[in-house]
Amino acid sequence: MMHNEPPPTHPDWEPLAPEPLPRPTCFPAGMAMGAALIFWGIIASWVILLVGGGLFAVTLGGWIAEILHERKQP
Repeated sequence: MMHNEPPPTHPDWEPLAPEPLPRPTCFPAGMAMGAALIFWGIIASWVILLVGGGLFAVTLGGWIAEILHERKQP
């Protein structure tokens, strides 16, 4: 297949409407790290549990704020 050829299509397929993708963000990785620290803290220490809970809460709030900010923009 050459690079200038259109991709193969099926007669019953309908083209998708163009939709903007969200910007990349590091908040999911922060939430995953917070969740890991929460579970580690349950086993090891209440300090690690609190750090994990704080990290999870802050990144969740940041991610929600970013989503709400993107929805306001046209």
